[in-house]
Amino acid sequence: MARRLRLGALALALLFVSAALLPAVSADAGYARCEGVVRGWAGSVAESEDKDGDKLSLKDLLFFLHIPRTGGRTYFHCFLKKLYTNAEECPRSYDKLRFDPSHPDCKLVVSHDDYSFMSKLPSERTSVVTILRNPVDRVFSTYEFSVEVAARFLVHPNLTSAKLMTTRVLSKSRAVSTLDIWPWKYLVPWMREDLFARRDARGIDNVRSAHRVNAYDVEDMVMPLHQYINDPVAHEIIHNGATFQITGLTNNSYFSGAHEVRHCVRKHPDLGHFVLQVAKSRLDRMLYVGLTEDHEESARLFAHMVGAQVLSQSGALNLDIKEDQPSENDSRSSTLDPEEEETNEHLNRTHGLQNNRALKTADTGKDDHGKGNMTVGKLMEAYEGCISKLRKSQSNRRKISLKKVEEANFSKEARQQVPGALLEQIMSLNSLDMELYEHAKKIFTQEHLMLKAQHSMVAQHKQLPAKKGWVATVCSYWSCSPWKVVLFGLGVTIAIVLITFALTTRRRTFKLKV
Repeated sequence: MARRLRLGALALALLFVSAALLPAVSADAGYARCEGVVRGWAGSVAESEDKDGDKLSLKDLLFFLHIPRTGGRTYFHCFLKKLYTNAEECPRSYDKLRFDPSHPDCKLVVSHDDYSFMSKLPSERTSVVTILRNPVDRVFSTYEFSVEVAARFLVHPNLTSAKLMTTRVLSKSRAVSTLDIWPWKYLVPWMREDLFARRDARGIDNVRSAHRVNAYDVEDMVMPLHQYINDPVAHEIIHNGATFQITGLTNNSYFSGAHEVRHCVRKHPDLGHFVLQVAKSRLDRMLYVGLTEDHEESARLFAHMVGAQVLSQSGALNLDIKEDQPSENDSRSSTLDPEEEETNEHLNRTHGLQNNRALKTADTGKDDHGKGNMTVGKLMEAYEGCISKLRKSQSNRRKISLKKVEEANFSKEARQQVPGALLEQIMSLNSLDMELYEHAKKIFTQEHLMLKAQHSMVAQHKQLPAKKGWVATVCSYWSCSPWKVVLFGLGVTIAIVLITFALTTRRRTFKLKV
C-alpha cells in the first residue's frame, strides 16, 4: 500500500514538473521556428538582390517609396510634377489590378506601397528614392493626420450618415481617396469610429472638453495619444513602420510571408536585427535618401542628385506646363493627395463651397515655371514657390478639419507638453526605426559630401586655363576680330612665299652669269 502511495506521489510530481517545463519547451520551440522563418527570409533577400549595380545613376523607372508623414507629398507636387508629365506617370500604383509598369511611357511611380512592390517592377531598370523622418515626430504626425482626416466626417449627425455619404461619393468618382490608400484606409476609419463614439458619449452639442490635459490628451473628444500608441492597430501598422515598409513586410505587402515574419519580429524583438540589416542594405543601394528634419538640404540634394539626371535624360527638358496639368477624367495619375472628394463634400456642407474651392485651388497648385529650358536652379525656385503655397493650404485645411474638435490644437509647441515618459515609450516601441534613422543620417551626410566634392571638381575645372588657338592668342593681346587675324595671317603667308620666290630666282640668275 505504502509503495503504491509512493509511486502515485512520484507520478504526480513528474506531472507537475512536466507541466511547469512545458511552456518553456513550447516557448523555445516557438522561438526556434520564428528564428528559422526570419533567417530564411533575410537569406533569400540577400541572394536575390543585386549589390553591385550603379546606384548613383538614374535608371529608366523612378520608384518614390513614400513613407507616410515624411513630406513625400510635397516632393511629388513641387518636384516630380515639374520633372515628369502626366503621360510619364505610371498608371495608378494604388490600383493593383490596373497597374502596368510595362507601359512604354511609364517612368515614375509614387506610392505608399512597401518595397515588395518592386516585385511588380523591372528591378534592373528601377531606381528607388525615399525620405525618412525622426520616428517620434512621425508617430506624432501620423496621430495628428488620423485625427484631422477623421474629424472631417463630424459634420454628419452620426457615423451611419458619414459612411453612407462616403460610399455615395466614392461610387460616383474615379479619383483616388485617402480611404483607398495604405495606411489611411485602416487608420482613418478606426479613428473616425472612435471620434463619433466619444461625441455620442458627451453629447453632439457639447463642443468643449471637460477633461483636457494637453492637445494630445483630450479624452472626452479625441482618443489620447497614449491610448493610440498602445492599441493593437498601432502595433500592427505604425510602430517600426519605416523599417517594415522598406523591407516589404507591412500588412499591405505583396510578399505572402510578410505577416509571419512581422509577427515573429514583434513577438521576439531580438530577431529584429535581421530585418534591420535588410532595411539598411536597401537604403545603401537607393539613388537618394532624404531627411524630413533637414528639409532645405534634402531638397537641394534631391534637385541635384535626381532632378538633374531627369533633366539630362530628357535633353535639357523644355517643360510645357499645359501638358503637365491633369485632365478631369485622368485615371492614370499616381498622385498621392489626401484631399479626397468625399472630404470636399463634407467641407462644402458646413463651410461653404467658395471657401473649399479656395483650398482646392491652393492645394493642387498650378505650376508656375512656364516654358523654357528647365535647370536645377529654376527647379529649386519653382519648388520654393510651390512649397510655400502648399504649406499655407495645408494649414488652412487643418484649421477647418479640426473645427469640431478644436481643443486638439496640434502644434510643435503643444508637443512640448507631452510627458517625457510617453516620448520614451514611443522610442522604445520604434527601436528598429530609431536605428534605421541613424543609418539614414549617415547616408545623408555621405550624399552631402559627395555633392560638395562634385561641385568642387566643377569649380576647379572652370578655373583651369583653356588651351587657346593661335587666333585666340593673338586676339587676347590685341583688340581684333578673329576674321581680321585670319586675313592678316594669309597676307603674311603670301608675302613670305613671294620673297622666297624672288630670292630663289635671283640665285639662279647669278649662277648663269658666272
